[in-house]
Amino acid sequence: MPDLPHGDENDAAVNSIRSAVMRLGRRLKHQRVDESLSPTEMSVLGTLARCGSATPGELARKEYVQPPSMTRIVALLEAKGLVRLEPHPDDRRQKVVSQTERAEAMLEESRRKRNVWLASLAEGLDDDEWAKLRAAAPVLEKLAHL
Repeated sequence: MPDLPHGDENDAAVNSIRSAVMRLGRRLKHQRVDESLSPTEMSVLGTLARCGSATPGELARKEYVQPPSMTRIVALLEAKGLVRLEPHPDDRRQKVVSQTERAEAMLEESRRKRNVWLASLAEGLDDDEWAKLRAAAPVLEKLAHL
């Protein structure tokens, strides 16, 4: 790992954050509403919710998967009634993927369930730890979107 501006202290912090985020992320993935969807399918629905409609190619880039894989994922989601495909307004060779109301409701319920689980986990924090967590939230959010 390249040296960070302040050396060992930052290296240790980066290692700790990476490890904690990965463990917490794995645990959060298990708090799903619909067990029939893979984590990748849920991630695609989340991307559509955050970014709006997109072509399969755009989704593949955002999800870091190959376009043929995204085509299969979109087909599975369409078969489950969670996305719809419509003609691209400028390029009839392409399709635009949009989430359905059913997907929106499922994502909202999934967020609610995960928030409840995370809040119950955080009940073990003291006031000082809560303050630090609230202060860290915007920084972690920024890192997630860089």
